[in-house]
Amino acid sequence: MKHILITGGAGFIGINMADHFLGKKYRVTLFDNLSRKGSDENLRWIKKKWGKSVAFIKGDVVTDQKKIKKLVSNADAVIHLAAQVAVTTSVVNPMNDFLINAQGTLHVLEAIRMSKNKPMMIYASTNKVYGNMDHIEVALTDAGYRYADYPYGVPAHAAMDFHSPYGCSKGAADQYVRDYARIYGLSTVVFRQSCIYGPHQFGVEDQGWVAWFVISGLLNRPITIFGDGHQVRDVLYVGDLAQLYEAAIKNQKKVSGRIYNVGGGAAQAFSLLQTIKKLEAIYHKPMPYSFGDWRPGDQKVYISDISKIKNVLGWEPKIDFEKGLAKLAAWAKGEEKILQKLVG
Repeated sequence: MKHILITGGAGFIGINMADHFLGKKYRVTLFDNLSRKGSDENLRWIKKKWGKSVAFIKGDVVTDQKKIKKLVSNADAVIHLAAQVAVTTSVVNPMNDFLINAQGTLHVLEAIRMSKNKPMMIYASTNKVYGNMDHIEVALTDAGYRYADYPYGVPAHAAMDFHSPYGCSKGAADQYVRDYARIYGLSTVVFRQSCIYGPHQFGVEDQGWVAWFVISGLLNRPITIFGDGHQVRDVLYVGDLAQLYEAAIKNQKKVSGRIYNVGGGAAQAFSLLQTIKKLEAIYHKPMPYSFGDWRPGDQKVYISDISKIKNVLGWEPKIDFEKGLAKLAAWAKGEEKILQKLVG
């Protein structure tokens, strides 16, 4: 029975990974400092569902290096999700952003390097390593902004251009993870993820925008769109991401030392305004919104070219956006009282 260690394990992606791997009879240990709103609710949910099958250790990737070393020494694979995840927060406090994202990742890598068992590491990177991509020509279409020269999306070999402290810290960690495979022979893989969404996502205005739109619609809160609303992202349901993580763990030699762009791809790319229309159909009511200024490093369009990972692992998304949105909306309805409390 393989043992999976998930840093940031009580967060949105972490808790869904835990549920997935527990359902596949893996041993799972969650490591989290519970600093993000909703993480304690996620932890209560996973414990209620899986009981003693899931282990939880409270700790921080920056300050608790001894705990990390001990946990890594007992793991077969590490899914590293612990992070500061908002561009806006990184602009306000770039030092803290660096410590969590860059130094925290280095602590995990060093723990793996110094261990006897050398577990595999999956690193959740971000499309923000490509910056705002203002050098790439885009066109405004009826479906929002689209690339003029990248019909299938951005490939993983595209030039990085960090824009925002968040892009810098995640990009630095991204490269450390790859280089530890080359220099030290560790089994690591980098997934530069686009917009992941799904149940247990306590989204906020500056991170987790799909969930934030869903929650706003449920609670009758107006939405502020930063930009013109025609900006496009490819969206990926978290259950599809879990399938990819499992495939990567089962095929370590195929993916080790490599970087992949991961998202819904061109087939699952939608604008913010299109997403609002889809939610209006789900909620059977109009959703009020207004516009604000563009934010630093915001991309008019980002779509992942997922052909590389499809060719290597045979993976591709299965859940279309309408179905995924309905699942997220149903979860939010069941957590309405908690969401009301968290949103304030």
